[in-house]
Amino acid sequence: MSRLAVAAFQNETDPALTSLVDEVEWMRVGQLGKMLSFLQKSGASHAVMSGQIHPKNLFDLRPDIKALIVLARLKRRNAESIFGAIAEEMKSVGVELLPATTYMEEHLAPAGLIAGPKLKTRDEEDLHYGFHIAKESSRLDIGQTVVVKNGTVLAVEAFEGTNAAIKRGGELGRKDAMMVKVSKPNQDFRFDVPVIGPLTLEAAREARLRAIGVEAGRTLLLEKEKLAALAQEHRISIFGLTS
Repeated sequence: MSRLAVAAFQNETDPALTSLVDEVEWMRVGQLGKMLSFLQKSGASHAVMSGQIHPKNLFDLRPDIKALIVLARLKRRNAESIFGAIAEEMKSVGVELLPATTYMEEHLAPAGLIAGPKLKTRDEEDLHYGFHIAKESSRLDIGQTVVVKNGTVLAVEAFEGTNAAIKRGGELGRKDAMMVKVSKPNQDFRFDVPVIGPLTLEAAREARLRAIGVEAGRTLLLEKEKLAALAQEHRISIFGLTS
């Protein structure tokens, strides 16, 4: 009989998750030793990372001894190298980290118009331009979201996150700008998947954006039905892009 055990992080994981699983262990971000011990005792052979760690909590990181040892071995400390090292530690206790898209393939964005009004040719050109810029920005490990309008880049996401970049780009564009979100080259989908959902749509509405472009086949659409309904209600197009 299968069981679902969750390693939950304080101030990150929704407590409502408790009633949906068989076992929960709460811990601070940085308590790697505690997490590995819990995973090993749970009897799990596979794990999936879900959600994100808010950047502000990374600045309040209080690593335990195990985490300090892992960090000390890293020549470069970014999200990819840190989570990659954590995945190796999980493997050492018999738990394989699966892609975060596991069991969610049907929620990946298709190519073309996904929801909202049909786009004009000029709009699609802007989205493809934004796609090119976002791919370059993500290749440099700066950010994976850009906001564009009429062939001009208004905002590039950095550490502030997607919604803050949308707000900044919307303020500069005033109305009818467009955001594009992509994956990094060689992105490790075990712990880092581009995602948009109702909160993204709400941020786009507040910024008075015209459209949201996402990378087809590599972006998760959360609450698809609600997302589509909001896109139609607010007249914001969601469009799947490919290279």
